[in-house]
Amino acid sequence: MKCVFVTVGTTSFDDLIACVSAPDSLQKIESLGYNRLILQIGRGTVVPEPFSTESFTLDVYRYKDSLKEDIQKADLVISHAGAGSCLEALEKGKPLVVVINEKLMNNHQLELAKQLQKEGHLFYCTCSSSLRH
Repeated sequence: MKCVFVTVGTTSFDDLIACVSAPDSLQKIESLGYNRLILQIGRGTVVPEPFSTESFTLDVYRYKDSLKEDIQKADLVISHAGAGSCLEALEKGKPLVVVINEKLMNNHQLELAKQLQKEGHLFYCTCSSSLRH
């Protein structure tokens, strides 16, 4: 069972959740061989409907005491650019895609993501640019 874990930490990042749970995104994720998507949505107002079919499962929750277990189970982590979430995924040696929240004005997260991508640790994008890949 191949799993993608999406985390927004303690914040909300509705654009990311809406983007990754859109039907064409789900289709793409499934076509890449993944059969489970776990969304940790934090304070978000976009709350996708969980579902399960023979070939694919979507799980959704707001918070857990620890994300360690979900990160451990994941074959790919898609995260907001919070330092804590990024470092936790990298410590576990997981492939990591960081999505920058363009709506945050003071974007120190972009600097962190750029540096970590330059060092070869992760790939980063924004919600608008990720749709083109």
